[in-house]
Amino acid sequence: MFFLKRPTNVQISRFILSQRDSPFSYAEVGATREDLPGGYIIDRNRVKLGRGEEVFKRAVAAIKDWRQFDLGWVNVVPSVTPLEVGAVVTVLTRQLGLWSLNACRVVYLFDETVPVRKFGFAYGTLADHVEQGEERFTIEWHPNDEVWYDILAFSRPKMLIVKLGFPLTRALQKRFARDSKRRMVSVCS
Repeated sequence: MFFLKRPTNVQISRFILSQRDSPFSYAEVGATREDLPGGYIIDRNRVKLGRGEEVFKRAVAAIKDWRQFDLGWVNVVPSVTPLEVGAVVTVLTRQLGLWSLNACRVVYLFDETVPVRKFGFAYGTLADHVEQGEERFTIEWHPNDEVWYDILAFSRPKMLIVKLGFPLTRALQKRFARDSKRRMVSVCS
């Protein structure tokens, strides 16, 4: 959903309510766990956050608080959305003088200890999202004490305006990954 000015809290609340029972906009729900589907653009982005347990704890806390989206031009609204399976997540973006709201639902969470300590989640696009696909955010703490932030996504344009503006869409997706990695490095430093 696009706006010429920042949507009000009432508009955001109405949008979130309208998305609560919305279906996923793609068939391959949960595919970021294993085999990625064909017919989508695959994006993989990683950055080393540092070393040790404290860095891992700060990174996990940041993910739980959606801070990887706290980029100025992208935010999760409301920022207190609980990180739990089934939670509807609304991503507010501003680009080229337009504001947009895009809805996703948390598909799964994970908190693993073997063979690498990992924490994260994936969310998938809902019917009123400009794209179709899924994105997974992972914090990894390896036996060599390195802590990594990983973003894995598969997506494709859904709305005609996004298909027509595909080069811009790709540039914004790459900008998000770059800015999100920088934000997480900053949070964990």
